[in-house]
Amino acid sequence: MTTTRRTALVVCPGRGTYNRPELGSIIANIGANHTAAKHALAQIDQTRAALKLPTVTELDQAPHYKSTLHQHATNAAALIYAGGYLDYLAINQEQFDIVALTGNSMGWYTTMACAGCWDIATTTRLVTSMAELTAAGAGAQFIYPLVDSEWRPHPGYEAAVAEQLARHEGELYLSIHYGGYAVLAGTTEACQAAVAALPRVDDRFPMILPGHAAFHTAMMTNAADQAQQLWPAHLFHPPSIPLIDGRGHIWTPQAVNTAALQQYTLDHQVTQTYHFTRAIQVAVKEFAPDHIILLGPGAGLGGAVAQALIAMNWQGLDSKTTFAERQQAELPYILSMGIPQQRSLVAS
Repeated sequence: MTTTRRTALVVCPGRGTYNRPELGSIIANIGANHTAAKHALAQIDQTRAALKLPTVTELDQAPHYKSTLHQHATNAAALIYAGGYLDYLAINQEQFDIVALTGNSMGWYTTMACAGCWDIATTTRLVTSMAELTAAGAGAQFIYPLVDSEWRPHPGYEAAVAEQLARHEGELYLSIHYGGYAVLAGTTEACQAAVAALPRVDDRFPMILPGHAAFHTAMMTNAADQAQQLWPAHLFHPPSIPLIDGRGHIWTPQAVNTAALQQYTLDHQVTQTYHFTRAIQVAVKEFAPDHIILLGPGAGLGGAVAQALIAMNWQGLDSKTTFAERQQAELPYILSMGIPQQRSLVAS
């Protein structure tokens, strides 16, 4: 690995990234001598215990993966946040200069934590609170591709999604622009009807996301209103590193209004479409990082990030094949900490 310090954009994953294969990974990834990560995990566990909830250590070290336990909203939120935050602490910052942070959906909270907008205890409580509030909302969420097998735009899939959004206007919404995928959400009835109507793709899609409500839609307005009462602006601090949010807006440390940051985080981010694709595209255009580092848990972000880059022909990326070839480099452009070989290139 080169000894030259290289710039990096760090990306935090969202819901649904701690699955059966990730069981045990959070503890396993903490190095024997990584004092900061051990201390952070102890604080997260202490806060969870005070809330009378299973600790991250207990969940991660459970003998078996149980969907009812690990995918329960408050537990999943803690695992996703803890996994991502501890991975962030593990990045070798003598090798990588982190120039910006972004994330997908719930990953925005991890992004805020990594940038120091909240302390560990506050973040742990907030992600638990937001999981409770949003999970209590009605509706469902599902995912559908907008690209072909080479990750290029597929007009037929795009038209099919547009047709369903028009047919169920006011009940079905575009929840997340997720690289080459559309994540849709809305009432259970509208989601079921759209899933039944959309053409099947690869025997997988459209795919209902278990345990997900109508996130990033107007159906979350009540959750957003409650969140703003529970988490006032004085608890927010300016980030230490530039952040790119779900609109593609850049929050520069020296110019952050914490009241605006609180309103975005607990209102717009909760009730409006999350444009992860735009966040990635703005980040690479504005900061031109040498690498993109994807935090765990899991390694599911890679495809969506690559698809966002292909859509703008970033550095000549124009297909899945081109991306795969580029990733064969000794030090790949995208480095996923959920992939052991790539993690070894990133972690201290």
